[in-house]
This record gives sequence, C-alpha cells and structure tokens, in this order.
Amino acid sequence: MPDEYKNRHGRVEQYLHWKICKHFYVNTYSYWYEHHPESVTEVQDFTILWDYPIHTDRTIQVNRPDIVIKDKKNNTCLLIDMSVPSDRNVSSKVYEKLAKYKDLEIEIEKMWHLKTNTIPVVIGALGLIKKGTNQYVEKIPGDPSLQEIQKIELNSTEQ
Repeated sequence: MPDEYKNRHGRVEQYLHWKICKHFYVNTYSYWYEHHPESVTEVQDFTILWDYPIHTDRTIQVNRPDIVIKDKKNNTCLLIDMSVPSDRNVSSKVYEKLAKYKDLEIEIEKMWHLKTNTIPVVIGALGLIKKGTNQYVEKIPGDPSLQEIQKIELNSTEQ
C-alpha cells in the first residue's frame, strides 16, 4: 500500500513539474512520463525546486514541499504540495496542507522577501476532488489540467 501511494503521488508530481518546466521553456521532452525532474532548475528569473528542503534561520518542521517556484521578477514564491489520500480525507487534507506550510511561508517571506503562497493539490485515491481544487491548480504555471491529474492518478493506481 505505501508503494502504491508513492507511485500515484510521484506520477502526478512528475506531470506538474513537466508542465511547469514547459511553461518556462526548460523541458524538451514530448511527454510528461519521459520527464526526469532535477532538484534545482534555474531559468532567467525563475528557480524551480523539486523535493528540495528549504533551509531557514528558524527551525521549521515541515520544510520540504514537493515543488517550489521562486519568481524573482514578480517577487513571488509558490509552494506546491501534492497528496493522494483516501476519498473521505480529501477536504481535511487540503486544510492540513495549507496549515502545515504556514510557518514556512512566513520564513520564506522574511528570508527571500517574496510573497509566498501554498498550493495544495489533493486528489482522492479514486479521483475525488474538493470543490475549488481547480482554483488552486489554475495558479500553477504551465496550465496543468485537473482532468489530466485525475487521469494520471487513477492510471497510476495498481489494480
């Protein structure tokens, strides 16, 4: 069961990273499943961190979002964190993600002087989403498709 969760989670993260990289003209792969994210990707005024711990002045327990996008041009930072819980836990997971990264948001704003927001991407194990999930996904550069995320998640679940 833990491996199944990691597989679903990892495949969706891979797709999101691919869409973000394509948005910033970093990626040359034709298909998301050929994409192999690097820990740090820099292009122009943007830095994309993949599963990379954020070192802060103060000890923060939760300091490793799935994807971080630093936009130095617009002075913003996005913390994207993915979860694939059981369908009954979808709503609570969204709120948990937002609360979990609040301290890190505050620290990043102090250290990097960037307006920081957390984007929870929570898709139930059977594809269920919370109302308003599309509004979070729309904030991710590269215009990832919520339907594609659901399809990847469902297809990555072993039968």
